[in-house]
Amino acid sequence: MDDLDSKTVIYDPLVELIQLYEGVKVGQDSTDTTEALTVEEALQKHIVSGTKKGLESRLEEALETYTPLEVINEILLSGMKTVGELFGSGKMQLPFVLQSAETMKAAVRFLEPKMEKSDTNNKGSILLATVAGDVHDIGKNLVDIILSNNGFRVINIGIKQSIESILEAAEKNNCDVIGLSGLLVKSTIVMRENLEVMNERGKSSIPVILGGAALTRGYVEQDLRAIYNGKVYYAQDAFEGLNLMESMPSLISGEYSEAPSSPERVTSHRTDVFDPSLYQFDGTKSQIEVLDTVPQRPFFGVKTWEKFDSFEIFKYINTTALFRGQWQFRKQDNMTNPEFAQWLQENVQPLFQQVQNQLAGVIEPKVKWAYFPCGSEGNDLVLFTEDLVTELERFTFPRQRDGKHLCLADFYRPIAEFDRLGGPDVVAFQIVTIGNEVTKLERKLYSQGEFQRYLYVHGMGVETAEALAEFWHKQVRHELGLDEFEPATMKELFGVKYAGARYSFGYPACPRLEDQAKLFRLLEPETIGVNLTEEFMMTPEQSTSAIISHHPQAKYFNIR
Repeated sequence: MDDLDSKTVIYDPLVELIQLYEGVKVGQDSTDTTEALTVEEALQKHIVSGTKKGLESRLEEALETYTPLEVINEILLSGMKTVGELFGSGKMQLPFVLQSAETMKAAVRFLEPKMEKSDTNNKGSILLATVAGDVHDIGKNLVDIILSNNGFRVINIGIKQSIESILEAAEKNNCDVIGLSGLLVKSTIVMRENLEVMNERGKSSIPVILGGAALTRGYVEQDLRAIYNGKVYYAQDAFEGLNLMESMPSLISGEYSEAPSSPERVTSHRTDVFDPSLYQFDGTKSQIEVLDTVPQRPFFGVKTWEKFDSFEIFKYINTTALFRGQWQFRKQDNMTNPEFAQWLQENVQPLFQQVQNQLAGVIEPKVKWAYFPCGSEGNDLVLFTEDLVTELERFTFPRQRDGKHLCLADFYRPIAEFDRLGGPDVVAFQIVTIGNEVTKLERKLYSQGEFQRYLYVHGMGVETAEALAEFWHKQVRHELGLDEFEPATMKELFGVKYAGARYSFGYPACPRLEDQAKLFRLLEPETIGVNLTEEFMMTPEQSTSAIISHHPQAKYFNIR
């Protein structure tokens, strides 16, 4: 059950296009398509199409003419260059890029024992790390896959790496460039601090490439360049990182010419979110209605649930987020939206079913959820013990400076009006996880060079955790008696067409990850295997937490 069925093949129309271009008849079995080609053409085709069958016999044939290093540098890397060009032009999907990388890795693995010890690739080297406090590594690992299979030496030291560990590993391995990754908004601040440390220690001669979902080009190319004494570059994805590394000499010298960034000054670290003044109540409030009636609290305190049907959870996966976001299938330029939808149905939906079958016995869904009496006091949400008087916990949220002046606390009854309204409000919390086995499977696939499957399993794991959160939020609404407001379709469900909203710490309405510590004190999720890192992130990675409001006006909002 660990691995996906190796006999299942999901074809990209690009493969058929390549076959036509090379004079091979459409429908001809892929194992025969290289017979009429020269050994150089055949090996390049193996790389581009990601086909491993017959690869070793062609490599043996190439070794009659070329050295192993020449096969890699003059033939195989040419195929990977074509892959990069096809991806860059939108003609190749990321999962098939990874399939090509798998084939490249298999070819290099076959050739390595035949190489002389002195044979090395001299394209350059990079130290990759996810910065301290951040447990996310999918983006960094994709960079590793693309760079290492394009002839670069990659030293990947993993997640939660301090600047001390990064510099030590870079020096020990004689790396030309340092690449730092991170998903969290806070990680962008850590990156800034790392650059400042490098300045202080005289290490700014090392070029640095930064990437991650929370970064923007403007923040790196304007804000961070202004503070780093050396050269710092932004890579939006693995292939931009590859372009930077391909320009190694000019990168190191600082002569690299890149596309001009937007003149707009964008700071992705969002100092506005962490501005202390946003947490100080100045008397300004939003126009959120104070409810005369609130749902009856189902129970007081915390409960646990661990009995789940995996396939019931899978029903709540947002396939748009999975197919297009996590798995990164993209509509080709010549496709209409209906044609793309049909292509996804024919090609990706079977894959979705397959991964469900494989992960059904791997995931370990568990939930802890709780209800507490509560009320608002300025920007604060105050939780009470069962006596409805003694303060149990207090959360302080930021308030918008302008616009509607929204604050998450406004979605709950003011404490000052308890007497008039007949008592406190109710707040729900939940922490869900699908366990650590998916992470273990991901690491196994990655270490074995099964990059495409690694992408599929990681994406499915992330979206299954989100699906469990969605599934349990529906249960909470049911317990609060809000069934009459339930959406009729999954599309409406994913569009938040229900009563209230679910907010996760670290996002704009409640951006302080530190508040996770308060939530952990309340729910004690360690009993279901969820722990908090020193930077207030949850492990396993496929876990989510939330504070839930039942207020009909509760929607997602940004602080600014």
